Amino acid sequence: MATAVAPGTLASGKGHRDENFPVASILLKPAHRAPIMAFYRFARAADDIADHPTASRSEKHARLAAMRAGLDGVGAPEAMALAKVMAERRLDPVHARDLLVAFETDVDKNRYADWDDLIGYCRHSAMPVGRYVLDVHGEDRATWPASDALCAALQIINHLQDCGKDYRAIDRVYLPADALTVHGARIEDLGAAAATPALHATIVALAKHTRGLLDDAAPFSATIRDRRLAAEVAVIHRLAESLNARLQRRDPLSERVHHGKAEAVALALSAALPVLLRRRR
Repeated sequence: MATAVAPGTLASGKGHRDENFPVASILLKPAHRAPIMAFYRFARAADDIADHPTASRSEKHARLAAMRAGLDGVGAPEAMALAKVMAERRLDPVHARDLLVAFETDVDKNRYADWDDLIGYCRHSAMPVGRYVLDVHGEDRATWPASDALCAALQIINHLQDCGKDYRAIDRVYLPADALTVHGARIEDLGAAAATPALHATIVALAKHTRGLLDDAAPFSATIRDRRLAAEVAVIHRLAESLNARLQRRDPLSERVHHGKAEAVALALSAALPVLLRRRR
């Protein structure tokens, strides 16, 4: 049974429109958006718990336990709502349970040793999201490896963009320690107003490594049967490529890396339209 938690919420106020990448966009069929949004609300609630800057470790674990209990029937409302959707659509709950492992890890772990350690985290923090979306669409699970590569890339791009904020706000560093050491950077460099040359070199190297994940995910869209999901994946991949390239040129501590709205729309259209038109023909 989940431990009782204090009343109130730890919500950050962040929503799906604040994310770097589309969440259940209008590209998807309306019937598929609701279960994806239920998963997003579940993930957002759990993420806000794990990242809350002042809640105690014990309270975070208690609240995450309530999220896990909700998947079994009685617990946090966001988890109970997702459990209902998954039961109605006969969706595998393993993805939601895997995702909670990442948030439980975030409460207890704030440093990563190397690339493999970081990918191990992405196995729970990112890959279940793509797998859930594919299951919602009834896609073949043979698509999972490419999805895993794309989702891990998205997660690491987010980590690189937010590396300074994560360190200053919650003392969490996703940049692997060995990468910092190789380039002569220090964790404390993340607290500065601008990246040192050593920290910048670290970020560039990690972005280049992430490019390999994006290359692995390049055929993903073409393997998806659902035309509209294929278009959304193409959009996400294009946005990720653009952000990853920016991280090799810009300093996320002192410069804007995120896309502006008009720029994001232009990139999305350039990626989605060829897929939609080709599949229609």
